[in-house]
Amino acid sequence: MFVSTKKFIGFPCAHRQWRDTGHCRFVHGYSREFTFWFKALELDDKFFVMNFGDFKEFKILLDDMFDHTCLINADDPELELFRELDKKSIIKLRVMENVGMEGTSLFLFKKMNEYLQQKTNGRVWCFRVETRENEKNSALYEEDKQLKSSV
Repeated sequence: MFVSTKKFIGFPCAHRQWRDTGHCRFVHGYSREFTFWFKALELDDKFFVMNFGDFKEFKILLDDMFDHTCLINADDPELELFRELDKKSIIKLRVMENVGMEGTSLFLFKKMNEYLQQKTNGRVWCFRVETRENEKNSALYEEDKQLKSSV
């Protein structure tokens, strides 16, 4: 089994966790970074798990979702207010099921595996994603395809 990682850094965005009773219920922001872990049973013809130059299209998705955007949960009771701010070009709204580090890791795990299926025909898969909001806080989502398929 071969393993490699890829990190994407510098995605300044804002979010809020409306269910929180503390300060996280307020709109606040960080420069997020994302680390992806990949596995492959075989290397490609260049002897790579994944050619990191092949992530140009995926970086476009990251820029669209997380570069100077405002992430709001789909069930946020103030979603319409945020939609109005977006219509007025005050924010660049992105609606997600869960905008937290855990939810973002799951979202990116699914997106990366869709991308890898298309790019490598399933030769490479992502088994872990870490979303970091700062040097102190991060969350991971992990799912091992090999373990899952053998159950």
